Amino acid sequence: MIRNFDQTDRRMLKFPAVHPCEAISPETLLNSLINLSQNICNYQSKLFSTQRKNARQTIRQIGLLLLFFEETRDLRLALTDSVVLCFSELHHAFQKVQFLLEDCTREGAKLWILIKCQVVSTQFRALIRAIATALDVLPLGLIDVGVEVKELVELAGKQARNAKVEVDPEDERALQQVFSVLDHFEKGIEPDSSFMKRVLDHLEIRNWNDCNKEIKFLEEQLDFQYSDCDERDAPFLSSLLGLMNYCRGVIFETWNHRSNKSDARHSIEALTCINAEDFRCPISLELMTDPVTVSTGQTYDRSSIQRWLKAGNMTCPKTGERMTSPELVPNTTLRKLIQQFCTDVGVCASSSGSQSRDIARTISPGSPAAAEEMKFLSRFLARRLVFGSSEQKTKAAYEIRFLAKSNIFNRSCLIEAGTILPLINLLSSSFEHHAQEIAISALLKLSKHTSGKKEIVESGGLKPILAVLQRGLSLEAKQMAAAIIFYLASVKAYRKLIGETPEVVPTLVELIKDGTTCGKKNGVVAIFGLLLHSGNHQRVISSGTIPLLMDIFSSSDNDELIADSLAVLAAIAESVDGTLAILQTSALSTIPRILRSSASRAAREYSVTVLLSLCKNGGAEAISILAKDHSLMSSLYLLLTDGSSYGSSKARALIKLLHKFHEASSSGRIASVVPRERPVHVW
Repeated sequence: MIRNFDQTDRRMLKFPAVHPCEAISPETLLNSLINLSQNICNYQSKLFSTQRKNARQTIRQIGLLLLFFEETRDLRLALTDSVVLCFSELHHAFQKVQFLLEDCTREGAKLWILIKCQVVSTQFRALIRAIATALDVLPLGLIDVGVEVKELVELAGKQARNAKVEVDPEDERALQQVFSVLDHFEKGIEPDSSFMKRVLDHLEIRNWNDCNKEIKFLEEQLDFQYSDCDERDAPFLSSLLGLMNYCRGVIFETWNHRSNKSDARHSIEALTCINAEDFRCPISLELMTDPVTVSTGQTYDRSSIQRWLKAGNMTCPKTGERMTSPELVPNTTLRKLIQQFCTDVGVCASSSGSQSRDIARTISPGSPAAAEEMKFLSRFLARRLVFGSSEQKTKAAYEIRFLAKSNIFNRSCLIEAGTILPLINLLSSSFEHHAQEIAISALLKLSKHTSGKKEIVESGGLKPILAVLQRGLSLEAKQMAAAIIFYLASVKAYRKLIGETPEVVPTLVELIKDGTTCGKKNGVVAIFGLLLHSGNHQRVISSGTIPLLMDIFSSSDNDELIADSLAVLAAIAESVDGTLAILQTSALSTIPRILRSSASRAAREYSVTVLLSLCKNGGAEAISILAKDHSLMSSLYLLLTDGSSYGSSKARALIKLLHKFHEASSSGRIASVVPRERPVHVW
């Protein structure tokens, strides 16, 4: 069998080629060789920023052999065992050639291939020699093709034997310039940008988007290093990543306004509407750190499914189907989503998982050069925010948004460089909604840092952020302002300050009422943050929050939004006044329904928390209504077995309360069950 490999399943400069099986038919092998050769020849039209000579001569030699393979197929010649063996060796070498050409032309990998130029040249040399060896032992006389075709094969063999495979002198010069620039940065010296411009020109990295692709690729390679626990290249990758960040921010003045605008909006939508339940391993029920897909199409955390397979199980744990293969395919797309979710909402995948290491490692720079690159870039962006044109200010804010998105050290550098005050000023001076969106988004990323929260408040940022929340030029800007309120409210001293500002809670309630799913979610979590200060409870209740939350339960199918809304309701229900307001709604019928039907464990646990508070603060009348719901007990017992320790304890307390009520009602001693003396009227 001849395997096909997807590039997303393969690491850079790794070549998982396989020899065709011994039982393969000559016809199948020949057709596969032709397909491989055609794929390789198609690289003739692709851009090679480095390794141009080595790639071209390899493609040219395989192009000559393609004519030979095609004539052999067209003549339907019988192939001897010795010919098949030689073709098998060529097939194995051609697979590796194709992988190597994929890497040399991979989007975003230009700088990394330059850095690895010696390794890549060595690989080209080895593959060309492997082709030459196979052609040397090929019994060409036993294959009845035309004389001209045989001459082409002999020419290909001669070229392969005599090929000079070495690093291009231009590549070598560009590589030395990169090392020189990194050395300057490591010594705390900002190098002349003309040095790096020459390297970028050599690699044909010509604009902001080209540079950004290089950054994304380097970030991916750095993540692989940490997930594999093989961090040998991590410091150097960090230096290169910092260098390309510097180039993107300093060297490339122009940027694709429209494409970045679309990217910003899509990013906001993805980050605020992700459902964490989709990221849990069906076996461990924890957030997956290394998701892999099995032959049935189901995805599990690698460590969990490996333990399952090691125990001798060959059925899919989720579907019960028999797995046709033990092969585990990395789900890189899901892995990136989980990493982004964890980074932006501050969730650690597990106490021992790789993602928690990924988040923690960004507290400090990956290398001395990376630290200096970030400091120089931060100061440059801070100056641009103050002295630049309107377009330059917007671009500087966009760079800050990118840099602060998932890197704690970057955030600290940007805050220390003084970017927050000019970003706040940009909020009120922006008359174009896209510029305001970018500025508020940059502030949102910086507000996740402890010193960022302090700097925003002490720089007078609360009032402009509230102005965006009320009168923002776009819905996206308003919902990001609400998210900043949530992060600021995580500081105890600021909850009271924000809550006492009269417009805050009513404006958040309006966002919950009229916003998109993402806007509703940001409004809900911001109110939750404010409820951590008891003085804000009455403001939240009197602003009409509770009826809106009840509307969400009946109109939304977003599990995360429902869970967050229940968390707010649970916080409100802790007080007697909150319970009274909740019981004026249909909560006692609606929340048990969520408990029975929700797929979200968080939603079920918050449901029980709300019901327990309603029983404790609502008196016998509230308890009696729940006691009549015969399906409630089964849902509570289920939570005892599959809930967290928090959820299980709440479920146990409610079960105990309901049991005591049933016992007391049968003996006429209901009053003794009520935990508090003040009952409230149940609607």
